Amino acid sequence: MPVKRPDRSGTHQAQFRTNKKIIYQTQTICGICGKPVDFSFKYPHPLSPCIDHIIPVAKGGHPSDMANLQLAHWTCNRQKSDKLIEKQVFDNDTRLVSNRNLPQSYDWRTV
Repeated sequence: MPVKRPDRSGTHQAQFRTNKKIIYQTQTICGICGKPVDFSFKYPHPLSPCIDHIIPVAKGGHPSDMANLQLAHWTCNRQKSDKLIEKQVFDNDTRLVSNRNLPQSYDWRTV
């Protein structure tokens, strides 16, 4: 019998949605690449906003704990996948040069 993941079984969905709204209202920088997130982009645009689990659920991270969630670009989150990386610290002087430049965040081949 397959094991049900807590993030998909519905037990954490309400809290996740609440925390997602809070993050969308309070954060503006991608937690993976450090560049601004433009909320006018909608999925499936590569720079659209999404929520990243800092410690992936597949690696034991809590699916709805606010301390385990951060704002990210959709493409950054897809590249990170279920890898563990150190917490990124970015300066506040980051500016967006062009919306055609996809974020270059991390050399994922070395992880």
